[in-house]
Amino acid sequence: MVSGTIGLDGRTVARLGFGAMRITGPGIWGEPRDPDEARRVLRRAVELGVTFVDTAHSYGPEVSERLIGETLSPFPDDLVVATKAGLQRGGPSSWVPDGRPQTLRRDVERSLELLRTERLDLLQLHAVDPRVPLEESVGTLVELRDEGKVDLIGLSNVSVDELERARELTPIVSVQNRYSLGDRSSEDVLRASERLGIAFIPWYPLGAGSVADDSAVAQIARNRGATPFQVALAWLLARSPAMLPIPGTSSVAHLEENVAAAGLELSEDELDALAG
Repeated sequence: MVSGTIGLDGRTVARLGFGAMRITGPGIWGEPRDPDEARRVLRRAVELGVTFVDTAHSYGPEVSERLIGETLSPFPDDLVVATKAGLQRGGPSSWVPDGRPQTLRRDVERSLELLRTERLDLLQLHAVDPRVPLEESVGTLVELRDEGKVDLIGLSNVSVDELERARELTPIVSVQNRYSLGDRSSEDVLRASERLGIAFIPWYPLGAGSVADDSAVAQIARNRGATPFQVALAWLLARSPAMLPIPGTSSVAHLEENVAAAGLELSEDELDALAG
């Protein structure tokens, strides 16, 4: 079971969530190879105590949200389902920022339908569109919240300056940036989130499996009878109280392995070995 919690402006979730990007096809495009297994993963995540599921309208597109709605709706009271708007897809592995108000509104209306809910628990701007002022994109999310279609607002792929600009318009409860043992380029955003009491959601938390090649990680894993991926997730949880990792998978076995990492507490010596 998942242990430890983090607050999201009055709502409390377990500190290890589930990222639902991988329950789609190759290149995060189209249907998953095994839709039944994808549904089993979602149900098992909830059974294991996961109370934060992260998705996006662009995953599939629409596929991840639809599977979550079909499988988990009506959502348990303690489950927060976060989604994102602001990235458009031209094909497999193609991601194009689109923060225009009309696009964000269109995506949110469709997300509500797919997730089978009347209000999105958490809506995150998926990326800043260089063609659209950040204030205009975030302002649209604020309008959607004021209309009762969104509860909480977050950001993704932002700098500290962009976070501060957004906070001038509305409370921000989460920031989702790329971060892992091997990629700490968002360290300043993590520390700002920690200081401001904002949940930091690291995407790509396992570096697409590259952590398995880290000798220090491998040694700790052998000593602990764990996997390198469990060590990497335990490191993230120890890195900051603001951290809310969302490892994703399309396999129940891998899900169970990830969730078990929440119970792995690294020693100071082990953390020092991973300090980098």
